[in-house]
Formats: sequence, structure tokens, C-alpha cells
Amino acid sequence: MIPNARVNPKPKGKIILVVDDEPRMIGFIRMNLELEDHRVVEAHNGLEALDAIRTQLPDLVLLDVMMPDLDGFETLRMLREFSDIPVIMLTAKGEESDKVYGLELGADDYITKPFGPRELSSRIKAIFRRLEKPTTEDAILRIDDRLSVDFNQREVIVAGETVKLRPTEYRLLYHLIRNAGWTVPHDQLLQKVWGYEYRDEAHYVRLYVNYLREKIEEDPADPHYIITERGVGYRFIDFRK
Repeated sequence: MIPNARVNPKPKGKIILVVDDEPRMIGFIRMNLELEDHRVVEAHNGLEALDAIRTQLPDLVLLDVMMPDLDGFETLRMLREFSDIPVIMLTAKGEESDKVYGLELGADDYITKPFGPRELSSRIKAIFRRLEKPTTEDAILRIDDRLSVDFNQREVIVAGETVKLRPTEYRLLYHLIRNAGWTVPHDQLLQKVWGYEYRDEAHYVRLYVNYLREKIEEDPADPHYIITERGVGYRFIDFRK
């Protein structure tokens, strides 16, 4: 284990890895996370972060974008090769293109610096809420001959092949299927899947609908299951007819 990665000796709550090359920022985050009984692991660059993810098995990563040598985007790309751990990007860049780029690489959320303790806590809680499986009566739901959904294992069976879903993809698919045949507005999906505080982040829905289409549609460019109702939201086909 790399010696610079410091660990709180009294494990409580969730294990959260904080990756930032600024000691003051790490100290600020550590203080606020420990007030909520989380255990904090520190890393000061991308390589330390990748090592800590393998050895400390954190529940969540707070990953700064602007770091020397291996920046946050490249670190995220590398960790997604072996882990689906939730990642919140910490960025001083407010441009939507940078945020979308991080989400496309596999980030689950982002926080723009500077931020306060309340926003940090809210975003972390929202991530852990999304990790919880929605309750459902049917463990395996057959949509048609090509597609089934296993709610217990959080995966889909597409043309006989098992495809694993990330937690946010699973929750989005769950809410679309629960309302099959009805158009679900963008803002409703944001509140149900991400939380009320995400009500203005419409690009989250577009991006994750695209992720789902890549996994379940035969032709994502001409979707059969998840239909876009332009200017309104998305509709999952009414398979119960």
C-alpha cells in the first residue's frame, strides 16, 4: 500500500476515498465527512487513488479533476476498467461540456468548487440512496422474447446474454418499466432517480437513457423499448398488452 494514503483508524459509517492534491480541501472534506460518522481514506494523486480503491475497498470516491500528472478524468477512465464504485467528481470547471465528459467516462455525479458542507452531504446521500434497490414484486420480469430484467441481481438478459447494470441505470430502468406505456417527464425521472436537488440537471437523464439503450436495444439509434417523447420525457413500451 502507498504510505501517503492515510486512513482514519476508527472505521464508522461508509468508507469514502477523497482524492485531491490540495491538503486544505482534503482537510475540509474530512472534517465534514467525519462529523457524519464516515470513515475517510486520503489519496493525493491518481496513482494513490487507484491503489487505495484496490486495497481499502471504499464505498464512494470523491475525485478532484485538476491534479498533476494523472488528472481526474484519466484516473476515472482507469478505475472504470476494474471497478464500478460510485464516483463524484470535484471540479472547478463549471462548463457543461466538462461535466458531461466526466459523466460519459463513468462518473455518477459532480460538485463544482467552491461548495459547502450541506451540498457535499446532500450529494453523497443521494448517491447512497440510488445504490438501494427499489422494491418490486417480480424478481425476473419478462418484457418479450428478447429482453428480461432480473431485479434481484440488478441485470438484464438481452438475447440470452446477461448484461450488468450500474445502480443509476437500474433505478432509471425500474422507473421507466414501472410506468410502461406512459410518458415519464424529465423532471419526474430526475427526482425519482437522482433526487429533488437534481431537478435542473436534464442532461443526466439524456446520458443515462443513452447508456441503457446501448445495453438493451438492438439498434440504439432506432430504439424499440425506450421511446423519446420530444420536449416531454421518455416512454417504455407497454409490454403488458
